[in-house]
Amino acid sequence: MPVISFGGASLSGEGGGYGFGPMSELEAENLLKASWEAGIRVYDTAPIYGFGLSEERLGRYLPKEALVVSKSGVDWHDTKRVNMTNSKEVTEKMLNQSFKRLKRDQIDMYLVHWPDSRVDIRIPLEVLKKAQDEGKIKHIGLCNTNTIDLNKAKEVCKIEVVQSELNLFHKESFDLIKDEWKDKFSMGWGTFDKGILTGRVDEKRKFSKEDSRSWAPWWDKKIVSQKIERTNKLRLILGDFNLSLVEFCLHYNLYHYGISTCLIGFKTPADITQVTSCLQSKLPKGRIEEVLKLWT
Repeated sequence: MPVISFGGASLSGEGGGYGFGPMSELEAENLLKASWEAGIRVYDTAPIYGFGLSEERLGRYLPKEALVVSKSGVDWHDTKRVNMTNSKEVTEKMLNQSFKRLKRDQIDMYLVHWPDSRVDIRIPLEVLKKAQDEGKIKHIGLCNTNTIDLNKAKEVCKIEVVQSELNLFHKESFDLIKDEWKDKFSMGWGTFDKGILTGRVDEKRKFSKEDSRSWAPWWDKKIVSQKIERTNKLRLILGDFNLSLVEFCLHYNLYHYGISTCLIGFKTPADITQVTSCLQSKLPKGRIEEVLKLWT
C-alpha cells in the first residue's frame, strides 16, 4: 500500500464547504492525472469537501483501479449549513449519494467521519455492515475516533481503517487510541497542518473566500501565529541537517510515529513531485529524534 495518499479536500475548489482555495475543472483533471502517474493509488474524500464536488471530480477523472475512501456523517442542509449526524437515515443517504458522485458500485474504504455524541456509533456501522455484506463496501473504518467507539464497533463489524489528524503539532488523536490503530490501515490527515508546516503560510498570507482558512473558527490567528514561529525555528534547525520541512514532516509521520499512509492535499503537480522526491530514502529514526530534541 502506498505511503502517500491523495487528500481530496484540495479538489473542493469553488464548491465551498471544507476546502483550500479555487481549482478549475482542468486543473483538477491534470492534478489527478499527475498523481496517478506518480504512483499514488489511494484517494481520500468526503461529501463535505466542496459540497460533493471533490467526490464528483474523483468520479470523473480517476481510473477504476484507484482505491477510494469516502465518509458519512458530515451532511448539510439546502442552505449549505453543516449538519453533523451519524443517524441511520443520513448514513444511508450519504452512502448512496457517494456511489452516484464517484460513479462506482463499490467503495474501497468507507468511514464514519466524526463521532456523534447523540448517536451510538453502532447505528451507522450497522448500515455500513449491511452494505459491506451486499458487496458495496470493501473495508469499514472510523475517522477521528476514540477507544470507546472502537470497542463498541467490534460488536457490529471489523474496523480495518482508522484515520485521524497527525503532524508535528497534533498527535493526540492517535495517542488516545494507543495500540488500537497499529493492526489497521492507519491514515494521517493534516500532515502539514493546513500548510503551516510547509513554510508557505506566514503572517501576511491571505486566503480566498473559497478557502476555509479565510473563515473557519478552527483557523485561530493567535494559534496560527504561534505555530508559524515554531515552524520557523524548526526550519533553522533542519537547515543544519540539510533537511526540508516537507521531508522531515513526512518522515516523522511515517517512520517515527509509524502510520501506514500520509494524506496530502496536493494543489499542483509540482507539489506531487516535491513530496515523492522526499521519500526516495528513509530518514534514520535517530536523526528524527535528534532534531526533535533541539526543537523542543
